Amino acid sequence: MVVSFLALLLLLLLSGSPPSALAAEDGEHGYTLVEISSLQEKDVCSGHRVPVPQNRTWVPLSLLHGSCSPASLSAHAKPTLAELLRHDEHRVEDIHRRLSGFADEKKKKIKKRAAGSTSTQMNSGPVLDVNMGTLSSTSSQSEVVFQPTATGGSSIRRRPPGVRQTVMVDTASDVPWVQCRPCSKPPCRSFDPARSNTYAAFRCNSTDCARLGPNANGCFRNQCQYRASSPDGLTSSGTYGSDVLAIGPARTIRRFKFGCSRAMRGSIGSAAAGGIMALGGGAQTLVAQTASAYGNAFSYCIPPTPSYPGFFTLGSPIAAASRRFVRTPLVRDGRSPATFHRVLLRGVSVAGRLLDVPAQLFAAGTVLDSRTAITRLPLTAYQALRAAFRSSMAAYRKAPRKGILDTCFNFTGVPVVNLPKVALVFDRNAVLELDPSGILFNDCLAFASNADDTAPGILGNVQQQTIEVLYDLATASVGFRRLAC
Repeated sequence: MVVSFLALLLLLLLSGSPPSALAAEDGEHGYTLVEISSLQEKDVCSGHRVPVPQNRTWVPLSLLHGSCSPASLSAHAKPTLAELLRHDEHRVEDIHRRLSGFADEKKKKIKKRAAGSTSTQMNSGPVLDVNMGTLSSTSSQSEVVFQPTATGGSSIRRRPPGVRQTVMVDTASDVPWVQCRPCSKPPCRSFDPARSNTYAAFRCNSTDCARLGPNANGCFRNQCQYRASSPDGLTSSGTYGSDVLAIGPARTIRRFKFGCSRAMRGSIGSAAAGGIMALGGGAQTLVAQTASAYGNAFSYCIPPTPSYPGFFTLGSPIAAASRRFVRTPLVRDGRSPATFHRVLLRGVSVAGRLLDVPAQLFAAGTVLDSRTAITRLPLTAYQALRAAFRSSMAAYRKAPRKGILDTCFNFTGVPVVNLPKVALVFDRNAVLELDPSGILFNDCLAFASNADDTAPGILGNVQQQTIEVLYDLATASVGFRRLAC
């Protein structure tokens, strides 16, 4: 098996084709040969594996605490696997609560309990750098930087004005916000609105303040106040205003509306992370605010390990590139919060064989979430997936479970694994084959089950790795493009 793998890998390298997690496909049997070391994080950032999208507004994206994160984040203590999985469970439970039909009184109690939590940490998921405001200092306005390009070499570009902020990419939040001075939990990387020439707080009687809806939080000194919470209990409150937002070196968004956070409950996971870039379905998100310029669409690609960068883009791909996506409709039923982006999963295949589970199991829909790590399936569907995967991996030594991950292996002395392919089948026959990094996580099957068959599924960011996920809200569809980063 090892000889066959090395031969196939040599052919890939000679042909110039980018390997996906150093995997060589065995299409006849529905398996993929995977070098285990290719799924493990390295100490240094390896750079982009494939060219990033051209002629689109894009910015590098990295995984929190990874070697490709901003330098100030990389030195921060990484969470253990147990901590990450505990955070994951908390987030999943909160998403399920928000989508459930609980009575209003029960919802209030849950909201109060979540808001009071101070131990919540956003320990995983993608982050990106943006620039906020226009500093009064003229030196920062004209700084020229030497920047490496996506395909090698370098270019000279002008650094965007303002203060660099590292923000979490959150598709289950509606109000963007950054931490502002004075910082509620120093040390932190905060934006100082007093130093920006273009910052303005909204007045309490303004239209923009009224449009906050349930996120409005009263008035203070005739300045509009907001309150926003993420599905994992992280809550931010402060002044709602606008300023210039720069995404990448060439694109600026004037009068970008966001929360200037003065108080925060829970932890964002790193002192250097500055806030949340909300990308849910609400009216205050980045994509909603830029719809007229970028067509109400965005996409991202999460890398296979923290040792590689991915990317985030605003706008739809050009027509030729668009054909490389498989698409499925978004579910908008009017009864659930508009925040969540949901699709219909119809089935799952393992080693080329569709699992024998009824499509009705997935009727509650599947939430696409950038910050949940591990995909959740209805209980019956997960049990079928687990049985098929264990059968396909019977040749390998089993290992004890790791928290919610109950199908783990001991690959000591096994450099290459013959891994069964796993594909998700969405509505309108949109078939998405997962990357090996989306199948194995810490030597375990990277899926978990819901408590029953009634709650919605969640497509986590581990399964989204190496895939460009396109949220085309203008056409109410989601697209998937494999081998994108």
